[in-house]
Amino acid sequence: MSQTEAVSAAAAGTITLGGNLTVNRLGYGAMRITGKGVWGPPADKAAALATLRRAVELGVNFIDTADSYGPNISEELIAEALYPYPAGVVVGTKGGWERCGPAQWLHNASPEHLTEAIEGSLQRLRLDRIDVYQLHVPDPAVSYDASMDTLAKLREQGKIRHVGLSNVTQEHIERGRKIVPIVSVQNRYSFADREWDYVVKYCELHGIAFLPWAPLGQNKKALEVVEKIAREVGATTLQVALAWLLKRSKIMLPIPGTSSAAHVEENVAAAGLKLPDAAFKELSDVTPPPASYRVSSISQ
Repeated sequence: MSQTEAVSAAAAGTITLGGNLTVNRLGYGAMRITGKGVWGPPADKAAALATLRRAVELGVNFIDTADSYGPNISEELIAEALYPYPAGVVVGTKGGWERCGPAQWLHNASPEHLTEAIEGSLQRLRLDRIDVYQLHVPDPAVSYDASMDTLAKLREQGKIRHVGLSNVTQEHIERGRKIVPIVSVQNRYSFADREWDYVVKYCELHGIAFLPWAPLGQNKKALEVVEKIAREVGATTLQVALAWLLKRSKIMLPIPGTSSAAHVEENVAAAGLKLPDAAFKELSDVTPPPASYRVSSISQ
């Protein structure tokens, strides 16, 4: 079967968040539907709306976004494209970043900002409650416990159903879980970038979904390996990278992003790609390069 056929995201199986929220195990990341530098509206709004609708048509029922994408633009486009949301569609968003220009990101996970951010996301997404709300990144200038306490209170108020974390260490997860249940963690991760392998293992142990971003990594040698395997299995490099993630762990919930409906079809087709054991091992044996990024300098 050609990997560009209209495969459903359901082929990847499902994952349950928080014991009561089940989604297909291949989602969609909505950062790229904004303008250049994740700033302002997209160059082709109609294409962005069509991309979102096509993702849902293909069985994607977990969409990841953030108030900082645009800012606000991604959330507004999601609501315009999909509201009223089809049954089972979950939109997860994030707060804790502010923006002052293209490709510029500023920490702000203060209780005051997070409280305001929740209200803005609810309004833009046209929701009464956000099913999965993630702290985008810990703020070095704000007490982490204060940020988590705020999310716990907003959950108690019914504005958040489940709390997730993004760009965190295991220590962050452990500290956060003492304050509020954590259902998901979103960190950079791929076959070629496994800095957070220990976090994946922790999430496996505790039944926490792991949302990997940057599934191809940035490693020339690794790219050569994935290109070779892609030729062997008749797929694209991104499909192979996504298939590796899906096979890596049952808690994995990849969220590849694109601004093209055609590319959504290609990406979702990875749900139906059964990566041979030998290919999986070859990719797993790729030696990741030395870590070139840290939690404090993340823009996903």
